[in-house]
Amino acid sequence: MHRSPCCLLLCLALLIPMPLPGAERSDEAEAAERKAEHLEETVVEENDPGPIVPGMAIEKSEAQAVDPEGEQPLDDALTCLARTIYWEARGEAAADMEAVANVVINRLAHGGFPDTVCGVVRQGLEQGTCQFSWWCDGRVDEADEEGAYDISKEIARRALNQQLPDRTDGALYFHHRKMLPDWATHYTKTVDVGGFAFYRPQDGAARWVLYENCLRLPIRR
Repeated sequence: MHRSPCCLLLCLALLIPMPLPGAERSDEAEAAERKAEHLEETVVEENDPGPIVPGMAIEKSEAQAVDPEGEQPLDDALTCLARTIYWEARGEAAADMEAVANVVINRLAHGGFPDTVCGVVRQGLEQGTCQFSWWCDGRVDEADEEGAYDISKEIARRALNQQLPDRTDGALYFHHRKMLPDWATHYTKTVDVGGFAFYRPQDGAARWVLYENCLRLPIRR
């Protein structure tokens, strides 16, 4: 049977492998995760990392490609940081969310805390007294508000890129201003940012803090 040239071209096109709709996003996500791992190592190794090496900054599209549905396991720096910002300050002003990111990065740079973002976020799980209560409150940790999670990922990206000013003046701890935990009296208050109060130890040493409230609330600590 005779086939027209158009038909032959269509058949050839069907034989050529085409990228899947999510392939590009997956590549971007992988790039973002690699860069985030390098950036967190830089923060750990150098207390004042300085400018980012060209090409190592996480791009906006790369950050948004990571964990697009808010359901992936917390096993990379950007997801761990974004999910912490989301659950600790979702619904707050951008400045409040940035300040929460500052605390995680400040802990990462401090020798008294774990040397990965996920390690900082998960600290205390074994003892059942998590430093970030959302991580061990027994509730589902999926980010179910797309807009708020997109903002959290953008703030996490900027924090890892060292493009976020430290609104907390070096704070390692914080709580919501509607609460006054016992531990706050043993620390030096650095600043209030929106609904949160921020602190650092008087002697600069990291200390274990037991948070009184381990319930999942829209706003915590």
